[in-house]
Amino acid sequence: MESYAIVETSGRQYLVKAGDVLEVNRIEAEAGGKVDLAPVLAVSDGKDIVIGKPEVSGASVACSVVEHKRGPKLVSYKKKRRKGYARKIGHRQDLTVLKVEALNRA
Repeated sequence: MESYAIVETSGRQYLVKAGDVLEVNRIEAEAGGKVDLAPVLAVSDGKDIVIGKPEVSGASVACSVVEHKRGPKLVSYKKKRRKGYARKIGHRQDLTVLKVEALNRA
C-alpha cells in the first residue's frame, strides 16, 4: 500500500497521494508556485498510520499550483406554484488546481 495523507483546506478534507491532482477552493498563490497544505489530519507511510489529535504536528503536504480556473456553472431555481414567484440564480466557484509533490511526515 502506498503512502497517503488526509489534509484539510477551505473547510474540506481531501485524501491525497504523491502525484495526485486536485481542485480546491481558490487559494492565494501564484500559478507555477509552491504551497504547503496544512493541517494534516492523518498520514500513512503504507505500513502504519498516524492520526492527529486533531492534527499531526510537523506534517505537511507539498504541492505545486498548476492553474487557477472557474468551476462549472451551478444553477439554483426556486418556484412557488400559483404565486407568480420564480427566481433563477447561477454560481461559478473560483478553483485552484494543485499537484501533490510530496508528503512530509515529521
